[in-house]
Amino acid sequence: MRMRHTINWTQWVRGLGPAISAIPVGESLRAGIGALIGLGAAGLLVLTFADPQHGLILIAPFGASAVLLFGVPNSPLAQPWAALVGNTVSAVVGVTVSLLVPDPTLSVALAVALSMVAMMLTRAVHPPGGAVAMTAALNPALVQDMGYHFALLPVAAGTALLVLAAVIYAQLTGRHYPFRHFDDENTSGTTDAPAMERLGLSEDDLNDILQRYRQSLNLGVEDLARLIGAAQLQAASHRRGPISAADIMSRDLVTVGAETKLSDVADLFRQHGFTTLPVIGKDDSYLGVIFQIHLIRRAREDALRGNRRFSSALRRLMTADGASPVRAGQIMAVTTPCVSPDTPLAALLPILAEGSCDAVPVLESGRIVGIVTRNDLIAALASESLRQG
Repeated sequence: MRMRHTINWTQWVRGLGPAISAIPVGESLRAGIGALIGLGAAGLLVLTFADPQHGLILIAPFGASAVLLFGVPNSPLAQPWAALVGNTVSAVVGVTVSLLVPDPTLSVALAVALSMVAMMLTRAVHPPGGAVAMTAALNPALVQDMGYHFALLPVAAGTALLVLAAVIYAQLTGRHYPFRHFDDENTSGTTDAPAMERLGLSEDDLNDILQRYRQSLNLGVEDLARLIGAAQLQAASHRRGPISAADIMSRDLVTVGAETKLSDVADLFRQHGFTTLPVIGKDDSYLGVIFQIHLIRRAREDALRGNRRFSSALRRLMTADGASPVRAGQIMAVTTPCVSPDTPLAALLPILAEGSCDAVPVLESGRIVGIVTRNDLIAALASESLRQG
C-alpha cells in the first residue's frame, strides 16, 4: 500500500512565530533596568582591575549573561552555579585550546564544542559560556598575555558581580533569584510543601518528567511542581459540576461525506492517525461513523468472495478509483451509541468499555458537535483521579 506523507504548512509557518507568551511592558523594563545596573557594575570592575582593552572584549558574553540573569531569572541556565561555573570553565577551556591549537578556525570550533562538554559535565550549562570560550580563542594575544588569569579576572569576577547584582535586584523588585529548590522551606517556615505543590509527586518523579520530555535545561523541579499545581487549580475552577461529554470531547472534527471513496477515507486515517471518522450529510447532519475495523471487515469479505489474499483485497479496496469504488456510506455504522453534550462521564464509561465501540459521537439537534474517544475517557478519568486524590 502506497503511503502519502503531507506537510502541514499552516502548522509549520506557525512554528516560526514567537514561542513565548506576551511579556508585559513593566516586566520588560524591569529586566532592562536590571541588566543596565548589572552590566554597569561588572564593567566598572573589569575596567578598574583589568586592562581596559582586555575588559571591553567581554562585553558581548557578559551582555548575554545579563539577558538570562535579569530577563529569565527562573531558567536553570540563569542560576548562579550555571552562570559562574559555566563562564569560568568555558574560559579555562578557551585559554587551553588557544594555547594548544594555533589554527584560528579550528581553535574557535574546538573551544566552543569543548566548553559545551565541560559545562554539561559540571551541570553548569550557561549559553554565554560558549561566547566566553570563543572570545579566548579569537584573541590569542590576550591569552598569551594573561594566561589562565583570564578565567579569574575578568571572567569569574565579572560574572560573580553580575550574579550578585541579579540577586539584590530580584529582592528589591519582588522576584525570586536564585530560584527556590524543591525541598526549601515554605513561606510559613515549615517543611510542608506549599498547598499548590502537594501533588503526591516526589522530586525524583518531577525530575523524571523533565528528563523524559528533555526539559531539564528549560525548567526547574520547583517551577514544574508549582506549574502543575496551578494548572490543576485552574482546571478545577472551570468545573462547576460533574464532568460531561462536552468537557472532554474533541471538537475540531475531520468528517467525510457518504459518497467519499474508501481510498480517501484510508488516506485520512493514515494522515491523522484516527481510528474513527464521522460521516455527515450535505446539511452537516450526522449519518453514521466509520471505524478502521470496518475497512478490515470489508476487505476480508472481498477476499473470501474473490478467492484472493486478504492483503491484496485490502490494497484493492484502499486504491479503488474505478467506475464504482466503495463509498463511505456503504460501510459506515448507523446504530452506534450517540450521546448529548451534557451526558455525564459515568454514562460514557460503559459505552466505551465495550470492545466494539472506539468512540462515541456527541450530537446536538441531529448534528455532530464532537466525539469522545477511549483516549479522551482515559485522560478524563486520570485527571479526575488526581483531582480527588
